[in-house]
Amino acid sequence: MGDDELKSAWQLTMERFRKQDAEQGTEEQALTPEQKDAIEECRRSHKAKVAELEIMHQSKLAAVQDPESLEKIENAYRRDLERAAEDRDRVIARIRGGK
Repeated sequence: MGDDELKSAWQLTMERFRKQDAEQGTEEQALTPEQKDAIEECRRSHKAKVAELEIMHQSKLAAVQDPESLEKIENAYRRDLERAAEDRDRVIARIRGGK
């Protein structure tokens, strides 16, 4: 892409990140096929976990009527989703790091 062509915000951001990485001495490493497979498996597992949490959440909601209990269930569900996403991200970071 020539310098005179317009670039999207995404392209500009990625160029800035690459420049920052180069300045900091960070190298970009391609993932191995094994790492790609492990990350895909992690994402599939996370998707299944979220589906399980959704089913459990819906069954709990169906059994409760009072607003206070509903709020507690909603808060617990949000925490569970956040925890699952954090676990997924932690595993992916470990895979990307080769550990």
